[in-house]
Amino acid sequence: MELAKCFAADKCRLVLVARSAAALESLADELRRAHVIQAIVLTADLSLPETPKQIFDGLQKSGIAVDVLVNNAGFGLQGAFADLPLQRQLEIIQVNIAALTGLTGLFLPGMIQRRRGGVLNVGSVAGFIPGPNMAVYYATKAFVLSFSEALAEELSGTGVTVSNLCPGSTESNFGKVARGGKERKITTSKMSAETVARFGHRAFRQGKVIAVPGLQNKFVIQLERILPRLVTRKMMGIFNKTHD
Repeated sequence: MELAKCFAADKCRLVLVARSAAALESLADELRRAHVIQAIVLTADLSLPETPKQIFDGLQKSGIAVDVLVNNAGFGLQGAFADLPLQRQLEIIQVNIAALTGLTGLFLPGMIQRRRGGVLNVGSVAGFIPGPNMAVYYATKAFVLSFSEALAEELSGTGVTVSNLCPGSTESNFGKVARGGKERKITTSKMSAETVARFGHRAFRQGKVIAVPGLQNKFVIQLERILPRLVTRKMMGIFNKTHD
């Protein structure tokens, strides 16, 4: 939602996508009034393989060209891989990887043809490190990081940019969903969603490929590069433990 506010302030026409339209309809009304823009709300479930094509086809039929794609959907689950529902973990891969890749593949050719626009993928600091007790989520963010960097290089000189926003702990419902209401044994300070969104939006407009907000998050990435992988794995396994 905070990223939508940033692009609305740029006077962009918005297409907002979510499984439940109620919250986005309220946001769309707010943005229409505040910025005098068009805002369309689409109800769609990105955990279904057919959804990206349905979104693309629907916008094509309506004559709507997408110049900026923001892949912000994603979720995770906390716990040992073997203890978590497999189907739910496969849905994480579908939303965090397959839907992101599908939407990018569908909308990117038009941007290249028009020689303008870009893709803003919301990744995570988790993409830089292994994540015991959140193995699938961390792995999906590693894909987003690698995919974004590769695309950015492929698109050099086309007028189309790709950015990967990599936040750490952020004030949102993500943690509550991932941990089922439990709390981590080890807690860290969190950045506000508004601060993260503004940082990511500015980085995208500046054409930065990797955008890591906050000194704490930058420190974590640098620490991972120095420490042996074994130590990193042990540390993250402890960090992702929850109270029983």
